[in-house]
Amino acid sequence: MPFVNVNTNTKITKAQEIAVKSEMGKAIENLGKTENWLMVGFNPEMPLYFQGSDAPAAFVDISVFGKSSDAQCEQMTAAVCDIVEKELGISASRTYVKYSGTAQWGWNRSNF
Repeated sequence: MPFVNVNTNTKITKAQEIAVKSEMGKAIENLGKTENWLMVGFNPEMPLYFQGSDAPAAFVDISVFGKSSDAQCEQMTAAVCDIVEKELGISASRTYVKYSGTAQWGWNRSNF
């Protein structure tokens, strides 16, 4: 039940969306999750400033059902930064990754 939301101040083509979505499907295994439950969202071309600059930047927000360990998050951050850099051309040094875990997650009219 993970949700990965990619926010950036750059354009994202359909081909880039598909590439990022596919790579996130593999990377999410770092958190013990599978692509079968993964939802990925994109918010391109949003006003986003980092270190006082509007140079290409990304904020990737990852929500998961349950908890992830520090080690899992460390591995996931490395993977996310690699994906964003490779597929979107945004430097890892201009990418933030945030994690949120929750005990309440609903789907298909009920909660897990």
